[in-house]
Amino acid sequence: MGNTGTLFGWAFGDPAREGDGTYVGGLQDEALRNARETAQAKHVDVVAGSEVFTVLSGNDSLVELDNAPGRLVVRCTVHVEGPGAEKLRAEGPMNG
Repeated sequence: MGNTGTLFGWAFGDPAREGDGTYVGGLQDEALRNARETAQAKHVDVVAGSEVFTVLSGNDSLVELDNAPGRLVVRCTVHVEGPGAEKLRAEGPMNG
């Protein structure tokens, strides 16, 4: 294994469907896809099986979501590896 770091991927959905597991699962897939696209753009690889999901809703979060599309947010954090990966850190809402 080479140098490692972390990245976020995101998906936004309908807060009225937060209790629908199939729907949220689709958002998780979308967030993971977004993380993989971000990794590809940064020329690093996602470590298989490293994904961790967080679901945030404007109804049950201290995080301000007023500007988030749909106000249901799924974040996927992944580990990445490859040249320069050690410089990548998923912190707060941003990939740094």
